[in-house]
Amino acid sequence: MSEGSISQEEIDALLSGVDMGGLPSAGASSAGGSSSLDIATLQKFAEGLKDKLSGNISTMTGADASVDAPVVEVSNRDQLLAKIPEMVVAVMADFTTGLNGDHLFILSPEFAQKISSLVNKEENTELDDMALSVVSELVSTHSGAEITDLSAEGKIQGLAANPAEAINQPKAMVRMPQGSFALFTYPLTVDGSPFTLWEAVSSSVANGMTTALGGGPAPAAPAATVNQTAPMGQQPVMTGMPGMGMTMQQPVGGMQNMGMAQNQMGMPQMMNTPNVQSLQFPNLQQYGGTAEQGNIGLIMDVYMEMTVELGRTKKTIKDILGMGEGTIIELDKLAGEPVDILVNHKPIAKGEVVVIDENFGVRVTEILPAIEHVTNQM
Repeated sequence: MSEGSISQEEIDALLSGVDMGGLPSAGASSAGGSSSLDIATLQKFAEGLKDKLSGNISTMTGADASVDAPVVEVSNRDQLLAKIPEMVVAVMADFTTGLNGDHLFILSPEFAQKISSLVNKEENTELDDMALSVVSELVSTHSGAEITDLSAEGKIQGLAANPAEAINQPKAMVRMPQGSFALFTYPLTVDGSPFTLWEAVSSSVANGMTTALGGGPAPAAPAATVNQTAPMGQQPVMTGMPGMGMTMQQPVGGMQNMGMAQNQMGMPQMMNTPNVQSLQFPNLQQYGGTAEQGNIGLIMDVYMEMTVELGRTKKTIKDILGMGEGTIIELDKLAGEPVDILVNHKPIAKGEVVVIDENFGVRVTEILPAIEHVTNQM
């Protein structure tokens, strides 16, 4: 990190969750956690949809389309980021009724452009709002086919999803399901060109799907057992699986030995001395899971007021009332000195004034250190 400021490369690295200074990134997580997902049922479900997907693409584009054998697996954010390109078209179509949870589709920009070009009968179309609406329509059609199949058994009533909304953005900004989730990968060919469609659903949605399809989660790992055959007088012992919560083993009749008794002098006394043992706690994780990294995607489309301040000065009320056309106001900035860039009236950077066509602009020359951001808030 450069002294006193943050470079653009460091900003990009922080947004993408890259390891800075040897510390684990906020998005780091283990691959486990959702091994109970019924992948076999979801795999069969995906295989039944591949012909519908190719048919929908052919109908929309008028071109030949085919889908190879899909792959369903348990994944997490880091594993999915390693599969997809740097820039992607992400389409959110979250389930809202019947099932409730994240439902994400990811396409490469080249795939999105290919679909848009074929639909609009244009070569090399740009990824503008028109092209993204075509991609949203394709995803909506496929999502509708999924809803139809999931509703066929009648185990989910009124299943519905939000309207699909496509966004062209860097992969680090994509809002993905938290923790481990089910990932559907559809290898396909459109008009002779190979592409891939990724679909991610949260673990809660995936379990709801398998229930609707007649499957269910795989059996969980066996819990720690309770010893009920300890000899009379033995004290309770704390046991449990490594890294799991502790369970109490209560010997049969042991509570009788915990009572108070009286000696011959009539004074109460304990019949057995308690067996005190050290309690072992599992090691604490030294960094957060995927929730911290994933939550930033929730505010990426929030608008904030950005202001460029040329300079300031103080004037008496008499001077202000005496202003008229042609009055020159001297500011506290020297000619050529960087101007301040503020977001919601808080300084975040410095820059130089430029002219873009017929409009003023500012070129960022320095990002203020984080400590200055904190100082400005106080």
